[in-house]
Amino acid sequence: MRRFTLALTTTFALLGLSLGLTTLLQIRFGLAPLIKLRAALGAIRRGEADRISGEYPRDIAPLAGEVNLLLETNREILERARTQVGNLAHALKTPLSIIVNEASAGDANSELAVKVREQAAVMRDQVNYHLDRARAAALAGALGTFTDVEPVVAALVRTFGKIFYDKDLTFETSVTPGLRFRGERQDFEEMIGNLVDNAAKWAHARVSIRAEVIGQGEYPHLIVTVEDDGPGLPPEARVAVLERGRRLDETKPGSGLGLSIVSDLAALYRGRLRLDAAALGGLRAVIEVPGDASPAAQA
Repeated sequence: MRRFTLALTTTFALLGLSLGLTTLLQIRFGLAPLIKLRAALGAIRRGEADRISGEYPRDIAPLAGEVNLLLETNREILERARTQVGNLAHALKTPLSIIVNEASAGDANSELAVKVREQAAVMRDQVNYHLDRARAAALAGALGTFTDVEPVVAALVRTFGKIFYDKDLTFETSVTPGLRFRGERQDFEEMIGNLVDNAAKWAHARVSIRAEVIGQGEYPHLIVTVEDDGPGLPPEARVAVLERGRRLDETKPGSGLGLSIVSDLAALYRGRLRLDAAALGGLRAVIEVPGDASPAAQA
């Protein structure tokens, strides 16, 4: 009985081990196409590819083909949206320019001419604002679109250094190499450019720009912080300044749309903008948007 029990136990143990190994092999090789498909989708999301390529089994190939068709359809829709927004911008800006020219042709200093030019300028700002938002809404979240952060920040620092040369400002930058924003370069330049412009207007001597990435999982986020050593804003004014067209100080140039544009663009990219007190003594603007580090930087 002991020999029989030992033989039976050994037989069932070997059988269980064999079944377990067989099941693992089946899972590994049976699910390999799905693992490959997931890797291909990840490459598209990271901007390393624009479509799913490679050979897949008969049961998986239709899925890969449908995903490629979906990506192509999405790109076509975005291209049509971009074209329509451009056409609308041209159709609206031309009549506005004619109105302004006609108002300036006669008595340019009359009350009517001044009022027409004033309202036409307001209309042009609003048209630009809403057209930009429409374009950004169409492009936000497009797969495979990335923007390198470091060259954009460097270009903005050079530009605003020339614009505010009379203030002799010091621009301090700290950007982690290889950072990328998941979106259009123009949108990223507009967001960061408005923040730097606002900081430079109010800064006494220093503007600090810092960019880093948080989270290393599937959906890391890019954090860009812009600080100045100016007078800052009280807590109750930080909410009001984000309202469209709201200007707390009319002595500074601008339309009052800058920070509201940044807030709206960040929201379109599923991010956010917050304002608080800066360590330099002025205002700190922190924008959080989707981003990550480039594959080369990760390596």
